[in-house]
Amino acid sequence: MKLAETDTKPAWCPGCGNYSLLKTFDEALEEAGVDRHKLVLVSGIGQAAKLPHYTRGNVFNGLHGRALPAATGIKLSNHKLEVTITSGDGDMYGEGGNHFLHAIRRNIGVKVFVHDNQVYGLTKGQASPTSDLGMVTKIQKHGVMSLPFNPLAIAILEECSLVARSFVGERDHLRATMVAALKHTGGFALVDILQPCPSFNKQNTFKWYKQRVKPVGDDHDPRDKEVALRLALRWGDEIPIGVLYRSERVSFENQQTVLAEKSLVEQYAAAEGGIS
Repeated sequence: MKLAETDTKPAWCPGCGNYSLLKTFDEALEEAGVDRHKLVLVSGIGQAAKLPHYTRGNVFNGLHGRALPAATGIKLSNHKLEVTITSGDGDMYGEGGNHFLHAIRRNIGVKVFVHDNQVYGLTKGQASPTSDLGMVTKIQKHGVMSLPFNPLAIAILEECSLVARSFVGERDHLRATMVAALKHTGGFALVDILQPCPSFNKQNTFKWYKQRVKPVGDDHDPRDKEVALRLALRWGDEIPIGVLYRSERVSFENQQTVLAEKSLVEQYAAAEGGIS
């Protein structure tokens, strides 16, 4: 059995973008050289939150919308761990929206991979924060009336240290984007991943995304905040994908002098006489 494999079979619907996302994520971990013994996969509740069960790594599966507080505690307790979050658009931007804003402000050094299918899949298809205006669901029978939440624009405005978007239908692009996030050392890294939900989102289909996503050019400077924001606001006939923004910030944990030499776990063990 390869390290990435498990005996657990995914409980996702046939055609779900999570299958491609899982395969690409495992490939990205290997390409980025992540030590799975030091990898912590944190999730909340939802279809996306099941991903840690289907690969190899240390896992913390928490409450709905509460992946970021758990990940923050883990990272600050032992900042030498590679802490990643796998979450859905409802879990991260809905229930977890307040945590999302403040974790970016603090610049916690975690990598956040959001499976954005613009619908709540686990609870059978009601609108999520990223659902398009007018989208009809089982609950929103007259169409979504609330403006969609734009996570990338918000993240850029809050100086998130890495902001990116990709699409499960462009696997090479997705893998490269994931690797860039995993290798990022400047703090909070957000990757919003567009994926179809064939069971409950009949509007934003694989074909719909495929016709619209367009990689940003090699001439794009991700340090240009105004340009990055314009790209993040572009949605409809064209959806830019790639690393949109990078901010030169110091991560929260690297600002803490108490963590400069040893992690809190190491300090506690030393104080208890466990290690020097």
